[in-house]
Amino acid sequence: MTTLDMFAAGDTGAERARLDALHALLHRYAHHYYVLDAPLVPDAEYDRLFRELQALESAHPDWVTLDSPTQRVGAAPLEQFASVRHSVPMLSIRTETDTESSGAEAFDARIRRELELEQGAAPVDYVAELKFDGLAINLRYENGVLVQAATRGDGEYGEEVTQNIRTIGQIPLRLAVEPGTAPAVLEVRGEVYMRRDDFEALNARQRERGEKTFVNPRNAAAGAVRQLDPAIAAQRPLSFFAYGLGEVQPSAVAQGWSSHMAVLQALKAWGFPVAEQVELAQGAAQLIAYHQRMGQARDRLPFDIDGVVYKVNNRALQLRLGFVSREPRWAVAHKYPAQEQLTTVLAIDVQVGRTGKLTPVAKLAPVFVGGVTVTNATLHNEAEALRKDVRVGDTVIVRRAGDVIPEVVGVVLETAGDAALRERAAAFSMPQQCPVCGSKAVREEEEVDYRCSGGLFCSAQRKQALLHFAQRRAVEIEGLGDKLVDQLVDAEVIRTLPDLYRLRLEQLANLERMAEKSAHNLLEALEKSKQTSLPRFLFGLGIRHVGEATAKALARHFGTLESIMQAPLEALLEVNDVGPIVALSLRTFFDQAHNVEVVRELRALGIHWSETAVDPGAPKPLAGKTLVLTGTLPTLSRDAATALIEAAGGKVAGSVSKKTSYVLAGTEAGSKLAKAEELGVAVLDEQALLELLK
Repeated sequence: MTTLDMFAAGDTGAERARLDALHALLHRYAHHYYVLDAPLVPDAEYDRLFRELQALESAHPDWVTLDSPTQRVGAAPLEQFASVRHSVPMLSIRTETDTESSGAEAFDARIRRELELEQGAAPVDYVAELKFDGLAINLRYENGVLVQAATRGDGEYGEEVTQNIRTIGQIPLRLAVEPGTAPAVLEVRGEVYMRRDDFEALNARQRERGEKTFVNPRNAAAGAVRQLDPAIAAQRPLSFFAYGLGEVQPSAVAQGWSSHMAVLQALKAWGFPVAEQVELAQGAAQLIAYHQRMGQARDRLPFDIDGVVYKVNNRALQLRLGFVSREPRWAVAHKYPAQEQLTTVLAIDVQVGRTGKLTPVAKLAPVFVGGVTVTNATLHNEAEALRKDVRVGDTVIVRRAGDVIPEVVGVVLETAGDAALRERAAAFSMPQQCPVCGSKAVREEEEVDYRCSGGLFCSAQRKQALLHFAQRRAVEIEGLGDKLVDQLVDAEVIRTLPDLYRLRLEQLANLERMAEKSAHNLLEALEKSKQTSLPRFLFGLGIRHVGEATAKALARHFGTLESIMQAPLEALLEVNDVGPIVALSLRTFFDQAHNVEVVRELRALGIHWSETAVDPGAPKPLAGKTLVLTGTLPTLSRDAATALIEAAGGKVAGSVSKKTSYVLAGTEAGSKLAKAEELGVAVLDEQALLELLK
């Protein structure tokens, strides 16, 4: 019986049973998706079940519970956060700022003194964990259901942020325990954080919208947790790790765990994510090894850490060690070098990427951050540089985390006096010409990035231009790959695209790992590539927004390269697939004298194809027809046959269906021919195609 059938039949017992079943299913699927990273069903199936649950709850509003999967998002915005007093204070952990191995040795020595262990006594058992760079949260569950979430605050009082915490998929709304077996009260403590890839994607979206970017993942996570509107919080990609307990009732439950590692295993069994890097360690030597190993792996982690945490594993020893100055004696945070530092902007340069993108880069007074000395940091684009108001001479915050390119995240004006503020350098502005080749710098409508229009001429784009030109879908120069292009450009054998066709055998033979036979093969491939087609050549030029389909449409419409190069905007806009952005890109490219010169040189060096003047009134015998090619034709290559079909108004598809008009078959035709015969699609050979075209 479907949900709709139940509604019609008024079978509330069956509906309630279905609702409970949906709760269990959706919680299970969410746990596998968010915590275990092992989805059990496709997203579409989860969405279908979720909609079914919504329908049931809409029909029975009094059945909606706090742990329902539908309650992750949906609360109204708050005017302010309520204050929450923690049942068990959320104490901070003492920080060991000595980032060397001596920091771990000092902690172990202190623990052994407090426990009055003799020199020859067995090493102390510890649990070593990562110190996440996020926001500490206390989650309160009553009878297995999440009822409250609060920030650490001052340790005694925090802010209630339940409505935002519910939006985090990794945090269970209900404990994964058998009904009736959950503790009456269970407080779980952990860290809300933002993964690096999620942070970079969030900031990229903010930049695209021209909105404020976030300084670092921690600030982004904290801002989301403290967002008064849960709908906005739900749009921020947050994650969670559990690492400890607050209040537990009955206390006998907590007393059943003899070690901290047992607590972590219980949290994991209840459905909480626990970092896989948690390890048992004996004595100072293993703590040191863990600190060094995690330090080496730090840049490869998908999230930020600023250290590791050591905790005495035995809970009885924890009680014996107790607390001092509101810090547990039995734990310490062992830090790593900071990933943010202050430095001075010496200059702002503009770099040109391989695709022509212009990026402002701050040249910095050298500063050690994130484990390396940083002298350059990206400002991303003109809008970002202006929004942050970064200027030469400013004191700035520089951030480097993992493999992320160092970036300037903000200016610290408070370090300068009033006189210095009045004397700040002029605001940054993007140059109107490419700093490498002098071509016009263009920013398209609704885009934030400026790009060099030099294309083939710009040395900064040289390698990308060569590889694009040589690819199989363009003029196709077999054997010209990434490594060879790197060698040719780095050795300055090739400075412009036409230099490819001026290569000599002795030049190639002098390259490292270039055998004489390989050199001969490349020269033969270059000679062969001179015979191409207008669409392939046009696509190979790498004009922004001009893909294969657009190149074909231009070739069909204008017939000759000269006509395309000279066409005004109005004429370009008459071509199918060409809109204002593409037309402007074409016009900008061919308005650059050096681009036209590159095209002229390539033609003079022997690149050729058949050009025909286009008669707009010429018949299109294949207009509205779809053809599929298979096998080898007697005289026509696949590309030549495709060009003929498209010039006659037809379309070429990759697979046979009932909508296929003809299948053009040559020798060694395969499954496509069999499919055509099965569907009754007409089959043509090369001669029959040529007859149709007449």
